[in-house]
Amino acid sequence: MKIDFVLTWVDGNDPLWRSEKEKYKSSKNVDDRKQRYRDWDNLQYWFRGVEKFAPWVNKIYFVTCGHYPEWLNLNHPKLQLVKHSDYIPAEYLPTFSSRAIDMNFHRIKELSEHFVYFNDDMFLTRAVEPSDFFINGLPCDTAIMNALYFGFSEKKYGEAVPKGADFLAPAMDMFPINRNFDKKIAVRENFGKWFSTKYGIQSLRTLLLIPWAAFTGFMSYHLPYSYLKSTYQEVWSKEEAILSETCLHKFRMPTDVNHWVFSYWQIAKGTFSPRSPKVGKQFGLYSDLLKNQPALEAISQQTYKFICLNDSVSGDNFETIMKTVNSALDKLLPQKSEYEK
Repeated sequence: MKIDFVLTWVDGNDPLWRSEKEKYKSSKNVDDRKQRYRDWDNLQYWFRGVEKFAPWVNKIYFVTCGHYPEWLNLNHPKLQLVKHSDYIPAEYLPTFSSRAIDMNFHRIKELSEHFVYFNDDMFLTRAVEPSDFFINGLPCDTAIMNALYFGFSEKKYGEAVPKGADFLAPAMDMFPINRNFDKKIAVRENFGKWFSTKYGIQSLRTLLLIPWAAFTGFMSYHLPYSYLKSTYQEVWSKEEAILSETCLHKFRMPTDVNHWVFSYWQIAKGTFSPRSPKVGKQFGLYSDLLKNQPALEAISQQTYKFICLNDSVSGDNFETIMKTVNSALDKLLPQKSEYEK
């Protein structure tokens, strides 16, 4: 079984890219935060991690608008640079939304049926095997139900808005899921996958939400995503309208669905293999240095097989935080890989 990795990246410092982005000036209703685009200057550690911890990977599809780091060895036999224009339909381009980028991967002709999608903030920190991502041809995932609740935050634009209103995708994803799957049937037909012992106490969430007639949501762990190319094709064939509407947005919008709908689809359909959520962990990176200690310790101690380092730095000490994090990654992966010139 061939397993490909797909990695998306943008250089937010690229003047040509910034100039193009300015032509489509965003409004206050879209997600255009600098955290969405700024470069942490640590992509080399992603490639070093893959070379050291996943040498079995078939191909790496490096997806960008066309730019790439100067140090990247484009002649590496496993590396394929993919431009947005190579696979995203013209009506969605140019795009500055990750949704249009990652919801069209099935259009990459050479991409294998089995692939793992990485954001550029997801790193391998220990050896992984193909079975960490696929078992018997099925994507590995964690089926835990969730009750989506956004609460209320401080006033924004002069009025109280739901907490998390800038990220409603998990809730929006439930519309196509509930249109296509009967919750009772889905659970009954794959009971062992919904209540796998691999989930531990987290299965209690699912148990408490069983009485609800429809799916109220799923836990999302924001770690490398195992996908079937055929799942993308199936969802597009049945839910093209809502997917296309999202892809037409130049920037992320609160009412978008996102690529999690493909993961949720695989879970609802039962085309997945249960995996413990403890295999990896998402960490936020903050302006407060002390809050970043858990992430730094996870890197140095190799606590997990893979981690996500989510950019939540809002202060003016971004450079300091970046150097601290990159120093930890460099201690773990100090040797240049063959993906570097």
